Amino acid sequence: MSSTLLIIQTLNGLQLGVLLFLIAAGLTLVFGVMDFINLAHGVQYMLGAYLAAMFVAWTGSFFIGIALALITALACGLVLEVAVMRHLYDRDHLEQVLATFGLILFLNEGVKIVWGAAPLQVPIPPSLSGTIRIADGVLYPVWRLAIIGSGLAVALGLYLVVAKTRVGMLIRAGATNAPMVSALGVDIRRLFMIVFGFGAMLAGFAGCMAAPVFSVEPGMGDNLLILAFVVIVIGGIGSIRGAFVGALLVGLVDTLLRSFSVDLLRLSGLSPSDARTIGPAIASMSIYILMAAVLFFRPTGLFPAKG
Repeated sequence: MSSTLLIIQTLNGLQLGVLLFLIAAGLTLVFGVMDFINLAHGVQYMLGAYLAAMFVAWTGSFFIGIALALITALACGLVLEVAVMRHLYDRDHLEQVLATFGLILFLNEGVKIVWGAAPLQVPIPPSLSGTIRIADGVLYPVWRLAIIGSGLAVALGLYLVVAKTRVGMLIRAGATNAPMVSALGVDIRRLFMIVFGFGAMLAGFAGCMAAPVFSVEPGMGDNLLILAFVVIVIGGIGSIRGAFVGALLVGLVDTLLRSFSVDLLRLSGLSPSDARTIGPAIASMSIYILMAAVLFFRPTGLFPAKG
């Protein structure tokens, strides 16, 4: 276990945490405000990555392509809300799960028809390519630092929107008591549409930022959706602050234990063969152990929405 590897894996954990936050922020708002379980949220992350790949290839400009991808991701989210989701708000959670799971299958097959099943690649823009020296002997890709920085900027902007604006006030009120907000004359359907569309755009933005790092392929958002649900359970449903803290915790714990669990077990006295057998198993369970521990001491999460 070297300090260089520790620094690099810590930054990798922050990068994963930022991507999880971008996905979980919209998911926790949709669940907290609308009491709606949207299993198709990971598909919106995948759709953002595919849109980024398409528009960057069409325009020849990374930044124009990303801007067009975000606008299109927002439009797709609004279309999904009007065409499908709003008809499920009054249904029970089981029907919501079944319907949105069906939507996952439909959209995964849809991207195969439109873009093919082969993985796509998005080039890193030249201005953000290469590496930067962050410590003696430690080089780190500039694009990964850009992911961390942009994610933190979005987190700050989202906090200001939710905490300081009228729309944010309505979102917080809706997360606390949606029927009362509706009774006070607020168009709750429009609020739901804004929240859902904004959540889809955040997930699409995460896909755009991940596209140059990971392969763009069908089903790429499924595993991250599971992690995003873990994040909102740890942080507290309906809480942006909880989603941020939970995402960073999950990203760091998952990344660091996958890298160092074997070394830690060897230091604790296990034989190398036992450590190599047990370490990966513990690492893969680590975030669920963390979730169970948080729920044991804080059943509503670390920072639950008030009310």
